[in-house]
Amino acid sequence: MSIDAFGIHIGFLYIRFYGLILMSGALAAAYMAASEARQRGQDTEIVWDGLIWCLIGGIIGARIWHILTPPPSMVAQGITTQWYLTHPLDALSIWNGGLGIMGAVLGGAAALYLFTRKRQLSFLMWCDIAAPGVALAQAIGRWGNFINQELYGAPTNLPWAIRIDPQYRLAGFENEAYYHPLFLYESLWNLANMGLLLGLGRRFKDQIREGDIFFIYLMVYPIGRFLLEFLRLDASMVIGININQWVMLAIALAAGVVLYLRHRNWEGPASENEASIVDETSEIITDETAAEVNEVVEAVLPSTEDDTATEENQ
Repeated sequence: MSIDAFGIHIGFLYIRFYGLILMSGALAAAYMAASEARQRGQDTEIVWDGLIWCLIGGIIGARIWHILTPPPSMVAQGITTQWYLTHPLDALSIWNGGLGIMGAVLGGAAALYLFTRKRQLSFLMWCDIAAPGVALAQAIGRWGNFINQELYGAPTNLPWAIRIDPQYRLAGFENEAYYHPLFLYESLWNLANMGLLLGLGRRFKDQIREGDIFFIYLMVYPIGRFLLEFLRLDASMVIGININQWVMLAIALAAGVVLYLRHRNWEGPASENEASIVDETSEIITDETAAEVNEVVEAVLPSTEDDTATEENQ
């Protein structure tokens, strides 16, 4: 067995640190989702049953996103969307790199939808359960970019700048050694997002609707990613625009609109509880009224029968 900068060699087997980090993030997300499910009184086994679905959907979505939006550094090497479409084996070679986080989220969400539909579960509730864990998985997964010396930001001389080895520097930046640790910025943003989602879920658990936590996630993460993309050197460009940045902005705005519309005329669970109390009270009143009527009828009927019997005897 031997270890290099990117993984572990065990005979013919090579285990990359990048893959181990991603799997660690997925497991951490599952444990957090199980904890959230327990808090809501749900069966935690559902989390582990759905994990495989979400992993497969996430990997497929992440790869498709990368294929459709390759970064300029790969385009310069001739590895474009057209290349992948004409070289299907390369399109499947995820071990050679190329996973888009937004595609992973969308693919995982699609898989979760299919899973919850198959099991007749609430999709939005399970999105809420999963959202904090997804943010945690993203925070952990970004450290795989650090291992691979990729997705770093613009050159900088800040004290926390990271050094990129010459062979991993982008064209035009060969003489720049230190860069913004973009992976670290996004990791910290995701950790903050996780804390926000957990806090809101507990603080306002009686005032939010199913799906609200998920839609908040879809606002907060894209906003951070939109801002961080300004520092990225190797941003994916489609028809001359940073596709990741503008898709993130569109998702954040759409999630905000959905949240607004969902709560515009909604008076909250308290009103629903009050309506339930009114219904129950009405039933009680109805039952009590019926009992009183029965008592009156029983009191009257015997006398009526006696009067009738007297008349017959006469």
